[in-house]
Amino acid sequence: MAKAPIQRVAACAAHRGWRNLKVLSAANNSFKRDYHGEDEEGQQVPMLTVFHKGADGVIRLSWASELLFLPTEPGQDPRHVGTIEPMWTLLDLTPGGRPDAYEQIEYECCRPEAPAST
Repeated sequence: MAKAPIQRVAACAAHRGWRNLKVLSAANNSFKRDYHGEDEEGQQVPMLTVFHKGADGVIRLSWASELLFLPTEPGQDPRHVGTIEPMWTLLDLTPGGRPDAYEQIEYECCRPEAPAST
């Protein structure tokens, strides 16, 4: 959930070609602070929360990445969202371990056009 206004979030999703993803906005409400996704100064915190809508129609919190609030092991990267990072989890199991790199997601639909050669 983004803190940006819904129009901006929807435009970003459309630009990336996300057609079947429900996007939400936490602009002008306390949702992110209530679920520890924002600190006291309003800065974004990398918190992952999972909600589930039950058969009774009630939406409930079912999981949250509380490891964010624990100290990181010396020499290790934070692992609070490791559950949803299968590539990094797989690399953690190899003798060489996790590389010292951070991925940048690019979408085929949204790559900048290369300048025309003259």
